Amino acid sequence: MAKMATREAYGKALAVLVQERNDIFVLDADLSKSTKSADAQAVKPTRHFNMGIAEANMMGVAAGIATGGNTVFASSFAMFAVGRAFEQVRNSIAYPKLNVKICATHAGVTLGEDGASHQAIEDIALMRAVPNMRVIVPADDIETAQVIRAVADQKGPFYVRLGRAAVNTVHSDDYVFEVGKGKVLSSGKDIALVACGVMVEQALLAKEALKEHGLDVTIVNMATIKPLDKNLMVELAKTHKGIVTCEEHNVLGGLGGAVAEVLAQEHPTKMLMIGVNDTFGESGTPGALLKKYGLSAETITERVLAFSKTL
Repeated sequence: MAKMATREAYGKALAVLVQERNDIFVLDADLSKSTKSADAQAVKPTRHFNMGIAEANMMGVAAGIATGGNTVFASSFAMFAVGRAFEQVRNSIAYPKLNVKICATHAGVTLGEDGASHQAIEDIALMRAVPNMRVIVPADDIETAQVIRAVADQKGPFYVRLGRAAVNTVHSDDYVFEVGKGKVLSSGKDIALVACGVMVEQALLAKEALKEHGLDVTIVNMATIKPLDKNLMVELAKTHKGIVTCEEHNVLGGLGGAVAEVLAQEHPTKMLMIGVNDTFGESGTPGALLKKYGLSAETITERVLAFSKTL
């Protein structure tokens, strides 16, 4: 399988968009080489603006440009796009439903060596709690390319969470992304593993290991966290003994919380939430940090096996 970081796929998709459409503007907070928005700058420099290390101002400018009927992509590291600029995202972009796409890179612990100060593990929780904001976490390069085009084609604000580290491609070339729809990547009958982002690959690896223990699990890529695919979640709850969510985010307020909110109201089901256990990250390689925080395929396998014994 090919490996590419979702931030790299974002840059490539954005470079195509700015050449195709005259309404696309790209803003970056002095990190364009890291976020890969520099790819768009290279092909259409008049539509790319470096706003400096001033994320709050960047979001305000993005809102202003969007009021002129334009589509604006605003990029920085997730910690800064969400953390430093939360008020502007909430009041200047989401409240008036402006056409701004916040594409935040370097999210989660797989950011790696930059450590806890830069590893956003609460960004999904913050963004999905904001009215009018839609939240998407693509799993690989194929999905990211489709996500960027999809959010560009739909009016209103989006938060797209992207990663620093290269990940394996988990989708085939015929994969079709739809906003608000989860995708069953592999069907089973016992337990459903619902994952997003880098955790989709880990869930798929865990499925193979679980087979050896006699467990037949379903793997779902739930790229859209908000709006969540309620119908699919209810169907999974009705046809499986339990639901396991897997995310590279705090277990509080992310994918697991979104799934639990739906099932508590629609079809109460026993759940296990796998994620960062309400703690800050630390410096290390992406692989080492996945293991450290219980997000590796091996740990997923162990926890799902233990969970299965309670069903």
